Amino acid sequence: MALARLHRGDSGLNYWPGFVDALSTLILSIIFLLSVFVIVQFYLQQEVQGKDTALQRLSAQITQLTDLLAMEKLGNANLETQIGALQASLAGAQSERDKYRSSAATAQGKVSELSGQLTGEKEISGKALAQVETLNQQIIALRRQLAALDAALEVATKNEKESQQRITDLGQRLNVALAQRVQELASYRSDFFGKLRAILGNRPDLRIVGDRFVLQSEVFFDTGSADLKPEGRGELDKVANAIVGLEGQIPSGIAWVLRVDGHTDVRPIIGQFRSNWDLSAARAISVVRYLIDRGVRPSRLVAAGFGEFQPIDRGANEDAYRRNRRIEFKLTER
Repeated sequence: MALARLHRGDSGLNYWPGFVDALSTLILSIIFLLSVFVIVQFYLQQEVQGKDTALQRLSAQITQLTDLLAMEKLGNANLETQIGALQASLAGAQSERDKYRSSAATAQGKVSELSGQLTGEKEISGKALAQVETLNQQIIALRRQLAALDAALEVATKNEKESQQRITDLGQRLNVALAQRVQELASYRSDFFGKLRAILGNRPDLRIVGDRFVLQSEVFFDTGSADLKPEGRGELDKVANAIVGLEGQIPSGIAWVLRVDGHTDVRPIIGQFRSNWDLSAARAISVVRYLIDRGVRPSRLVAAGFGEFQPIDRGANEDAYRRNRRIEFKLTER
């Protein structure tokens, strides 16, 4: 039953198969050694028996030769030489027999030693079985804990699905609200541009391009300069009045800013500015500062310089250059 429970347990705590494999390997090794020693002992016994038989045969030959020598009165020297050789062989055989007997005794001692080790291993196996039983009890307790965790996880998963559904609903409502805010801002932007158009009049250097209100730079600045001209200040006064009026109309819940963008043509600049980018940024900042001086809140204004990198006319003639030198007003979300 312990084995069955262990095999069905969690793979993270399954120590028993490895322990059983190690113990089985050790027992097979001991059995193999015992088999080797038994075979050696049997071989030695066979050798000893063969030597004993040889000794008996030699003894019979000696007796026969002794009788022959007695009968021949010890007259034959060749027979004496043969007897000496046979006696030497007998002594060697006896020496080998003693050696084999010593080896057999040593093997018997080793067998006894291995038997003692096997007894010790059996005791260790008993302790291991007790430890396995303890582990089985721990596995049962862990399974109970896992069951409780599974139940808690199921509840948490259900709550998470409900939360995700609520988040999805909130996201949809938020998207609807954002779309409404964008529509409202677009409506106010249309009204703002309409008022600017009415205030500034139908000028040839004033255009509405998409969501931007565009004025040529020459209205506000001299060539290569970021200082506002007097007539440019007058035009910006009108823009500032329109922005201040717009601030009172747009609800506080709509986050909006008026971005002032400076643009130049592609021709290199010569003068106090290092690049067209510096000039465009300086012009946008000059406009923003003037609007602030006329009562527009700084939090509603953003200055940006684009240099020559956002042309609206990619031509290479004076008319295209003039169109690209511009100041844009864009009402956008913050």
